[in-house]
Amino acid sequence: MELFKTLKEIKNIYSKGGNMMNYLKNKTNTNQNTIEAILISYDFQAGNYIKKAQKYLEYEEQFSNNIFEVINKYGDFNSLMEVGVGEATTFIPVIKKLPPSKKYYGFDISWSRVKYAKMNLKKNIINDASLFIGDLFNIPLLDNSIDFIYTSHSLEPNGGKEKEALQELYRVTNNYLFLFEPSNEFGDKETNDHIVKNGYVKNLYQVAKDLGYKIVEHKLLYKKNHLSANNTALLVIEKEKGLVVNNNTFSCPITN
Repeated sequence: MELFKTLKEIKNIYSKGGNMMNYLKNKTNTNQNTIEAILISYDFQAGNYIKKAQKYLEYEEQFSNNIFEVINKYGDFNSLMEVGVGEATTFIPVIKKLPPSKKYYGFDISWSRVKYAKMNLKKNIINDASLFIGDLFNIPLLDNSIDFIYTSHSLEPNGGKEKEALQELYRVTNNYLFLFEPSNEFGDKETNDHIVKNGYVKNLYQVAKDLGYKIVEHKLLYKKNHLSANNTALLVIEKEKGLVVNNNTFSCPITN
């Protein structure tokens, strides 16, 4: 909570175009991005992702189409959720391509970003998607409650906590995890240095393998470009079958 006492300083850094996450890491004397630092950074940036998406419509359409094609390939589902939904700039074009009869969910740690996401959904006349506030490491849903879960660079800032992130997503999913995240495995030295400097996730494939998860797909989707200094890789994890399904039931993240 100490970081919240420095909001005036952070606002000043943000207004001058400085790197808030690096400032916050130095403030806490750590190489990892804390939950509080991620929340503060995203709150200050709320609204900017919609502006960026509008500026790069062709890229957003291509990226969302890639996500749709992957999801569509893995068969039918009743429920789908985006982790770290942000301002729904990826979520909206993805679910527009999918059947309207399904249940769609998205959550983010930042209330401000979810507020923008709700406005974005309303603007796009999407009324059947449920958005909520949540912490990636304590998702307020019961075990096996969502059929398909996907991420779009939302695990990205949680370097050093890859195992905990995968375990929580695996707990909540009922069928598949589709992870579209930065990849050091497919990157060059410049890309890997960028990932380390910013405290991004690494070695997701190896972490999933060490956890004993069934990996059905792992490949490079995008090389770094003018919009991102990261490569984007796809990692698909299949959940073991025969589990009790809890039908999208919300629950207390502490006590269930």
